[in-house]
Amino acid sequence: MHDGSERNVTSMADDTEVENNVTLNPHALVQRQGMIEGNLDNALTNQSLPQDINLGSRKLLIVITPTHARPHQAYYLNRLAYTLKLVQPPLLWIVVEMTSQSEETADILRKSGIMYRHLVCKKNLTDIKDRNVHQRNVALSHIETHRLDGIVYFADEYNVYSIDLFEKMRHIRQFGTWTVAKQTQDNDRVTLEGPVCNGTKVIGWHLNELSKRYRRFHAEMPGFAFNSTILWDPRRWHRPTLEQIRQLETVKDGFQASSIIEQVVEDESQMEGLTQNCSRIMVWEVNIESNSFYPQKWLMKNNLDVIAPLA
Repeated sequence: MHDGSERNVTSMADDTEVENNVTLNPHALVQRQGMIEGNLDNALTNQSLPQDINLGSRKLLIVITPTHARPHQAYYLNRLAYTLKLVQPPLLWIVVEMTSQSEETADILRKSGIMYRHLVCKKNLTDIKDRNVHQRNVALSHIETHRLDGIVYFADEYNVYSIDLFEKMRHIRQFGTWTVAKQTQDNDRVTLEGPVCNGTKVIGWHLNELSKRYRRFHAEMPGFAFNSTILWDPRRWHRPTLEQIRQLETVKDGFQASSIIEQVVEDESQMEGLTQNCSRIMVWEVNIESNSFYPQKWLMKNNLDVIAPLA
């Protein structure tokens, strides 16, 4: 059990290879955590978790993260893993890659100490515009097939998250939204994207670009979360259609978040703003890969001394 062999029993090659439909509650998920992580020590530790009287009252968090191989991938995944590790259980981290599972990603997930599922999207990269859309849809299909009961949140790996955000998500009944601080493409300023609230009631949206005025909802992908039962129990929520909820690739960039929100809720009356008046920033979109400069006063005026090797 300690030989480091591959035992990721929850890995999925595609949506057609999932297990028989089951309903997993937070207790069952925690009991399976050792098996999912492939770590005997975690399994022995987590046997006592269901005895925690507070665990049953905490809603399962289902965090979806698409990822792909690039120079900063390990940095992003490890940073997000350390953040999620500080969140109170139960939490399930669904990480989705394209084509196949990479050894590097699998190793990070095994060592994270977090309950996870490592999925694969089999879509042909030459046929898609945005891989993240299809990766998220693989995760949504997995949640729907297995009828996972919790709060679904799309956490892209390069964002920065407050720990408090995850705890506040657990109080979401149907759909929750909040403000996101977003770095502009030219990196010269930060804008706010998300709801304008009166208390917890959503009464409007921050609008920073006129080109986005045709969007129905002005939330960003990391700026909302919703009850997973909406995916597989539409009658409970009186949804007008039984069609599957999936992110659309056909819409223009920037409209993708709105496209999925429109399938989850009908209007702002079904939303709840997190934190009083939605005035607190708990997510920051900062992509260091796009930064080609140092902030002021960080730039070294002189080169560091270099000691030449002896001949």
